Amino acid sequence: MPGEVIDRPNPPPCRSRLPNALLELAVKLDTKDALSPDDVQALQEFRKAADYIAAAMIFLRDNILLERDLTPEDIKPRLLGHWGTCPGLTLVYSHLNRVIEKYGSDMLFVIGPGEFPRHGAPAILAALWLEGSLAHFYPNQYSLDRKGLNNLITGFSTPGGFPSHINAQVPGSIHEGGELGYALSVAFGAVMNNKDLIVPVIVGDGEAETGPTATAWHSYKYIDPSESGAVLPIVHINGFKISERTIYGCMDDEELVALFTGYGYQVRFVEDLANIDRDLAASLDWAISHIQHIQKAARDGNPIVKPRWPVILLRTPKGWGAPKKVHGQFVEGSFKSHQVPLPNAASDSEELELLQVWLRKYEPGALFKEDGSPSDLVVKSIPKDMSKRMGVIKEALPTHKPLDIPSWTYLAVERGQQVSSMEVVGSLLDQVLQRNLHNMRVFSPDELESNKLENVLNHTGRNFQWDQYSRHQGGRVVEVLSEHTCQGMMQGYTLTGRTALFPSYESFLGIIHTMMVQYSKFRKIGRETAWRKDTASINYLETSTWARQEHNGHSHQNPSFIGAVLNLRPSAARVYLPPDVNCCLSTIAHMLGSRNYTNLMVGSKQLTPIWLSPSEAEAHCRAGASVWKFASTEMGIHPDVVLCGIGTEVTFEVVAAADWLRQNVPEMRVRVVNVTDLMVLGAEGSHPHAIDDVGFEALFTADRNVHINYHGYVTELKGLLFGRHSLERVSIEGYREEGTTTTPFDMMLVNHVSRYHVAIQAVKGAAKCNQRVSTRLTELMAELLLKIKQCRRYILDNKQGGSADPEGTYDLPKFEDGGGGKPDVTRVGHGCF
Repeated sequence: MPGEVIDRPNPPPCRSRLPNALLELAVKLDTKDALSPDDVQALQEFRKAADYIAAAMIFLRDNILLERDLTPEDIKPRLLGHWGTCPGLTLVYSHLNRVIEKYGSDMLFVIGPGEFPRHGAPAILAALWLEGSLAHFYPNQYSLDRKGLNNLITGFSTPGGFPSHINAQVPGSIHEGGELGYALSVAFGAVMNNKDLIVPVIVGDGEAETGPTATAWHSYKYIDPSESGAVLPIVHINGFKISERTIYGCMDDEELVALFTGYGYQVRFVEDLANIDRDLAASLDWAISHIQHIQKAARDGNPIVKPRWPVILLRTPKGWGAPKKVHGQFVEGSFKSHQVPLPNAASDSEELELLQVWLRKYEPGALFKEDGSPSDLVVKSIPKDMSKRMGVIKEALPTHKPLDIPSWTYLAVERGQQVSSMEVVGSLLDQVLQRNLHNMRVFSPDELESNKLENVLNHTGRNFQWDQYSRHQGGRVVEVLSEHTCQGMMQGYTLTGRTALFPSYESFLGIIHTMMVQYSKFRKIGRETAWRKDTASINYLETSTWARQEHNGHSHQNPSFIGAVLNLRPSAARVYLPPDVNCCLSTIAHMLGSRNYTNLMVGSKQLTPIWLSPSEAEAHCRAGASVWKFASTEMGIHPDVVLCGIGTEVTFEVVAAADWLRQNVPEMRVRVVNVTDLMVLGAEGSHPHAIDDVGFEALFTADRNVHINYHGYVTELKGLLFGRHSLERVSIEGYREEGTTTTPFDMMLVNHVSRYHVAIQAVKGAAKCNQRVSTRLTELMAELLLKIKQCRRYILDNKQGGSADPEGTYDLPKFEDGGGGKPDVTRVGHGCF
């Protein structure tokens, strides 16, 4: 029938349709002497114990060692967890323990969400309990005895126990996920500047179907073996996703060899189920030796050009070890083993009997001592050195090394000039990279120079090992045209103790929205876990903003990533919109030195005015918001209306509007406010940076109308302000999803954030309390609307300009009274730093 899902077990592994020279490229090994019989037995006993615990975690709430026949009361009321991938994971885990013991390697295990955090949690938790890592971090709860084993099995996926997904509470984990595709890139980020670290990364054949994984296969091309560790990818091909065959599961050997050889890897198949331990042991020994050979050559000064790193393609049946059939349908080797193979064990006598047969075949009585601890043979293959065990490895729980950040003030620019903030920020980043060669990197999706951050490259380069001009040069910049890969690398780099920056076009940071959110959730749980340490903040620099993407058009005009960060927990979210270069320098220096936050700074790359001196910028950023006396009427005292700018270009329009009003409506008193730390606006107590109600009224008065010109979407700001008093007097304009290929000032006009739109709101608000303005309201409104119409006409007719002067340049307004011509920033509130 069309669309029918055919219930069938895994077919035999696909073979080449015709003899092909490609197959000769796969590594052939003699495996018969790879392990002694005693070693095989030790590995199998560990695996049997881990598989038993994993299966028991899914099903049992009592009778954890099957010391009597199972009854329905022994089964959990809600069955959670995934069995399908667990046997493959325990197989790999047992062998990595052997490799660590044999070679003394430092190994951090990263497993794709399809395998580990979502679908293989029971397997990894079981292995961590057996090796004593859970007892190390949770001595009272998961001790290596019957009590600890009972807590692990009966508490899994119940309140108070480990959740069904691996998270930051689990030792050895630096990757959680939820959606698939990021394990590889996270692994590669973890080994950068960690020269002694090997990261085996399990990539499920379901995860391998994602775009992020497809790109991340190229990540080794950014790894310099002279200074960084190595990633060992193990592709677990068990043939099925939730209810469909996988692409890799349907590819024959010829296709897989062609694919991975094309990626640049040396391929080894592991699929001899009858001799799986010797097959995998020989393959891992080969892989480690191959990695060591590549690294030694590079570290001896004779690097291999374009080395082929090893990849292992592991084929095992889905749900290996589960009942072959249930109710006449295949389970082992089919998608039906993906989650809970016996979902009705508590209510169906046949399934309960099958569960008992399944669990007893592992012989738990021989695997565990009378006190519940694992037998001597089970733990024989576990590394003797506790610090080498994968749940305790120091790279998974690093001590954050703060950056050596120079004072930014030596790069500060005096007022009266126009500069690109990003050019100067690039110079600061250049200095930071020079001072922190081994614990700071920049990950950028091929936009560094477009974003005018090229000064970053003054003393470093790009770390692209496949380019003859940048390989082996120690570059601190990774530019790859995949936001997902940049984000994954940044996560792995940060969670292993270092600091990173992700600069990007504003419109395309949304590509990694969910990755950022999932990472922040991991860090949230990490902050609540006593033994997790602080990490550097994760830092985004958002430029090429919509307001100056008039040349690229509507597709490049999208500030939505601001809202993504605002939706995070207040303890994590930080959003900064500095109005000029000095504020940008102060903010970026603060971000790089902070810990545990998700920082977003939005700044312009185009020439813009400097409003504040270095000391004034420092005070303004510390406060997060302030009254700009220099742009206000009589220092902002007793205003008729308050005008607020949040964001570089829209703040310019606010200042220009104040200048126009000063010249054309002299009877009107205006206060200009700028906000650089968006979080200060939140209702009192809603965020650590939120100013109290007294401070809010000091900025915005208690009763005057307020108009805010905002860089992002209006709804974001309305949500942030909700809870403040008298919001009916506040009007907001922001990005309206209007734009095209046009002029910069036209972008202001079509989104209603131009100086004339601001002035309209100002006179409407001032008219409510100033009779002299009220009597002129009609004529002023008509004049301003006419100016808007004339500007649009000028733009359409002349294909340029359209602001107060025909060229539309960003000349500083000239204040001839009241402000004294010199900014004097008033600090208000708790401060953002």
